[in-house]
Amino acid sequence: METAPPPPVTTRGRRIRRRAPVVPRAEGSATVFTVLRRMRAPLITLIVIFAVSVLGLSLVPGVDADGQPARLSPFDAFYVMSYTATTIGFGEIPYAFSYAQRMWVTGAIYLTVVGWAYAIGSLLALLQDRAFRQAMALRHVSRKVTRLREPFLLICGYGQAGETLGLSLDALGRRFTVVDIAESRIDALEIAPHRGDVPGVVGDARDPHVLGVAGLGHPWCEGVLAVTGDDEANLAVAMAAALLRPELTVVTRTTSAAVAERMSRFGSPTVINPFDRFGDHLRLALRTPASYQLTTWLESGPGAELPPRGTAPAPGRWVVCGYGRFGRHFAADLGAEGLEVTVVDTTPGDGVVEGDAADPDVIRRTDLATAVGLVAGTDNDTTNLSLVAEARRVNPSLFVAARQNQPADAALFAAMEVDALLVPTEVVAHDAYARLSTPLLWRFLRELPGQSDEWSAGVVERLLDACGAHLEALWKVRLTPEDAPALHPRLAGGCFRLGDLLRDPADRDQTLLAVPLLLLRGEEAVLTPDPGTVLEPGDELLFAGRAAVHREVEATLFIDGVADYLVTGQRVPQSWIWRKLSRSAPVEDAAPAP
Repeated sequence: METAPPPPVTTRGRRIRRRAPVVPRAEGSATVFTVLRRMRAPLITLIVIFAVSVLGLSLVPGVDADGQPARLSPFDAFYVMSYTATTIGFGEIPYAFSYAQRMWVTGAIYLTVVGWAYAIGSLLALLQDRAFRQAMALRHVSRKVTRLREPFLLICGYGQAGETLGLSLDALGRRFTVVDIAESRIDALEIAPHRGDVPGVVGDARDPHVLGVAGLGHPWCEGVLAVTGDDEANLAVAMAAALLRPELTVVTRTTSAAVAERMSRFGSPTVINPFDRFGDHLRLALRTPASYQLTTWLESGPGAELPPRGTAPAPGRWVVCGYGRFGRHFAADLGAEGLEVTVVDTTPGDGVVEGDAADPDVIRRTDLATAVGLVAGTDNDTTNLSLVAEARRVNPSLFVAARQNQPADAALFAAMEVDALLVPTEVVAHDAYARLSTPLLWRFLRELPGQSDEWSAGVVERLLDACGAHLEALWKVRLTPEDAPALHPRLAGGCFRLGDLLRDPADRDQTLLAVPLLLLRGEEAVLTPDPGTVLEPGDELLFAGRAAVHREVEATLFIDGVADYLVTGQRVPQSWIWRKLSRSAPVEDAAPAP
């Protein structure tokens, strides 16, 4: 049975009805018309050959079984030519043919062979035609998208950022569709080890028709992510989503302040600037390395390995090489921290060493020996690697931040062991994941910079105990009558604590290995709440822990009587029959166990 479509949503005080699926219905017709247009001449040729052969065979005189003159009826002629032209060959029926009839059938045989060869050749050429294959692919994707009956996201651009984000969403069981202009990326999507089928469209994301095929107008589409490497394409996607589906969540990327301003004129998209985000992360790394480690780990998604924890450099002078968009962002962030910055740029100015960052003589003039940090932020990976090598040679204790532009150079930067590495596509993917996986994770990351380094280090240790070195999927618990029906009566009585929720339903003396990262109560957020916190109806909790622990917590939420056992230690029969047999009644609410 199909699931009913989601209800209308309310945005900005206006009730917006979900539109009917805007999946192009012309894809099937376009395929049929393409076939008819390309196969028109072969089909007409076959029809003419068959018609002439049948007509001639019905007119050629023959003899019947008694030797009397006779002609085949039109139906008999049609029957004979049908099995003759298809090479089945039942013989001469309803009686032996005359020599004139055999001559006509012989000519018809050779003529139909030529017609079939022409038709089959045209059909093979059609199957290799690029336009036909594209029409078939669009029709196939349209049908798969139309059949989706669960919420999904539309990802525009399946480069490194889109692929990383897609894998993280797939690990959470979230469905998504993909649009990319490169056919090779869509082909790679077909063989990727995703849990569910991922429809992929080859096309330009700037075309609203392509977005429609990928599900922009589908009632179950819940958001659009424009993460291509082209700012104009991302802007076009944000515009199309804002105009056609203004109620959708839109996340887009750009490194241009001007483009970000243009995007903001269409609805309220979330604009991710990887340079800004990396600058914020690095400022966090300079103040509290453990908080930076925790942030990076949580943003990387399920299965991510714990990144190493760096050491914050002493206050001092920084050298920034590459004063483009990234260099300007980063120099401003360092200046905001009250640090002295020396910039290497081809344009002279205050605090600027004029020259090319790839020139060793220019780098020597920056006096790296007295600096505390270096930013290798040019748009050339070879230059950045050379800068890192020179910095390590001159000052081994230097804090080094580098920018990686090409995914293929990941192994080289990993071998250099830089202290902070900027991969713009990964920053975009991780930031989008943190925003879309669950709002509680994004709220936690927003509150994290206000915590001390010791607090963050303690959370990392607790996560290692609960998850190991590889992060497990985060999960959310909503204490509502729908999501926690068995627990709700005790919540209303104000006698259920967070520590009770984390007791083992099979043995209340055992504590489940799960880390409560956030408690959201209305607009108030509490990070890593204490086990003694009394839970209230409507609370939302963000946990980190293994899947088995998640299932144990769900048992507490949905199985009647488990909450009674966790609080009082007494197992209460749930059915009327068992209560009568055991001569016991449900346990009244008691004070929370210590």
